Amino acid sequence: MSETTSSPSAAPLRRFGRFELRALLHKSQRSMLWLVFDTHHGQEMLLMVPREKPSGEVAMLQWLKAMDAGSRIHHPNLGHVVETGRVDPWPYVTYDRALGETLEERIARGAPLPLDAAKWVAQALEGLAFAHEAGHAHRDIQLAHLLIDPADHVRVIGLEVAQETLPADADFNATRRAVREAAEEDVVSIGLVLHRLLSGRPVLDEQDLRSVMQRMQPQGQELVRMGWETPYPIPDPLRAIVNRATDRQARQRYHLARSFWRALDGWRLSAEQDDGGPIALLKDKMQRFGHLPSTSTRLVSTAMSSAMASQHASELAALALKDMALTLELLRRVNNALRQQGHASSGGTVLNMQRAIAMMGLNGLEDAARALKPWPGPMNEGQATFMQSLMRRVQRAGQVAQALRPAGYDGEVVYLINLMQNLGRLLVQYHFPDDAQQIRQLMVPPEPTEEHPNPRGLTEQSAAYAVLGCDLESLGLAVARYWGLGDELQHMMRRQPPDAPVRHPDGDLDILRLTCSLANELIDALLLPERKRQTGIELATRRYSRALNLGLREIYDALGAAQSQGETNSGVNDPSVGAAAAAVPRSRLRERAEQQATGTRKDPP
Repeated sequence: MSETTSSPSAAPLRRFGRFELRALLHKSQRSMLWLVFDTHHGQEMLLMVPREKPSGEVAMLQWLKAMDAGSRIHHPNLGHVVETGRVDPWPYVTYDRALGETLEERIARGAPLPLDAAKWVAQALEGLAFAHEAGHAHRDIQLAHLLIDPADHVRVIGLEVAQETLPADADFNATRRAVREAAEEDVVSIGLVLHRLLSGRPVLDEQDLRSVMQRMQPQGQELVRMGWETPYPIPDPLRAIVNRATDRQARQRYHLARSFWRALDGWRLSAEQDDGGPIALLKDKMQRFGHLPSTSTRLVSTAMSSAMASQHASELAALALKDMALTLELLRRVNNALRQQGHASSGGTVLNMQRAIAMMGLNGLEDAARALKPWPGPMNEGQATFMQSLMRRVQRAGQVAQALRPAGYDGEVVYLINLMQNLGRLLVQYHFPDDAQQIRQLMVPPEPTEEHPNPRGLTEQSAAYAVLGCDLESLGLAVARYWGLGDELQHMMRRQPPDAPVRHPDGDLDILRLTCSLANELIDALLLPERKRQTGIELATRRYSRALNLGLREIYDALGAAQSQGETNSGVNDPSVGAAAAAVPRSRLRERAEQQATGTRKDPP
């Protein structure tokens, strides 16, 4: 449709059928949005038409049929279609102006707060996800195609207006594939909408988001990432979400509107409530499936047998420590009991299995064992296999931490602190295995290219932000608070950030926290590709050497001791970590450690 009539005078077009054209609200490559007045009904309407008219009567009927099907999709976040029709040679669709103003009109009065922007886009994603799941696509998401009313209720309009013309003999699979690809483009466009709202300026100085998509990688050359000069500070989780939505690597982006919505809504609820979003969902799942499943039926049966009464407390503690689920259940129960009795503030957190069993008694131990869910819970075989691998790595990190602990510190306490530092990772793998897999995939570096010969994957924190809307550590800390565990343990549960310098510890709590952080970093280093393992171990050692007074000799001995312990403990050994540790060139490590100890070689701290 053009903006002028076909009359010889070429006077400006002021009417379109029975509609008086009041204002052109938006024009993109694929569609036009007008504010019109319906002379028949005496009210203002929003009218959308495609930029290219249908090529013939068959194409016109196909357009009207698709629009009619799209108009029957009802969702609170999809604008209700008032009418579809034709003013030859142009088809059109109308919406009630009372639905609200366009998002473009709203932000002309000022940039929204990040939380408001997230709310608006989350609503649009919810409606769009519903449409995609019903087999429809938008194909031309623009800020003007999102309507917002005075109550901040957002609706998407324009579904199926910008249609793609397919051959009349196109098969079903080709049609479905075209819709799926269009839906993925819709998701990228919504990411650009969020980028526009947060940045306060047009993306790549383009008003048409379709033009932005054509210029951004991998189709074009431009990189679209959230800058630092924004109207309001952007929280790191929200920054990770919007950057993933527009990532230069198509495989790193959100492919489903529902996945994008989950991440954004998870962050939004977490920001609004301390225990909202994925934290609230995790608590609900824990009520149904327990925190972790028991890994040993035999162990639980032994714990509930009459022979248990004759065993020494240390033997019972060692038995409980072999089952991660039972260990956590005992910690939860004994510390919750202390809190209810009003002793938590004076006695601190119980971090010793022998003490926990002594306080709860044999009946309490039996109750805790009975409360456990059997393995593998709701996980399928593949998820359970990875869960076992993760639990073994956590156990191996605990053994390394025990070997690295300074003299005088209880090894069991160190082991349990290390376990709690990994609580969020374990819970996500058990309760959200698909999300855990997404996080791991985002951490894998993309394939190198000439422009990016050394690409990097996301950090674990950024990947968790992009998938869940919060980081794994926050989930673990929220559960610790939910269980009534003390502030001191919550402090020790916080791993040292990988990009922050390691300061000298202020006291015992910091010493234990840093020791476990180092142990976890060493296990992470062992899982790197073989050519990077030794460097990873040395980098971790340098980071902590001054704070913990450790060198390569101590690190090597701790890794060796943990490897030996794993080989003698069938319930602990992880083949992947064991193979990685075995592959480290130990002779060179020992040589460097001896050189460092004798002063013949000085590694930077």
